[in-house]
Amino acid sequence: MDRKRLVIVGADAAGMSAASQVRRLNAALDIVAFERGAYASYSL
Repeated sequence: MDRKRLVIVGADAAGMSAASQVRRLNAALDIVAFERGAYASYSL
């Protein structure tokens, strides 16, 4: 079976917030984030 994938364009704070929310709702989903700049937003 093919795994489902969510693609997020923009790895800034809003993009990573969306990725976090989706991860909480569906842990089996593959999440890929693209960022044009040199850095992605993250928090430890």
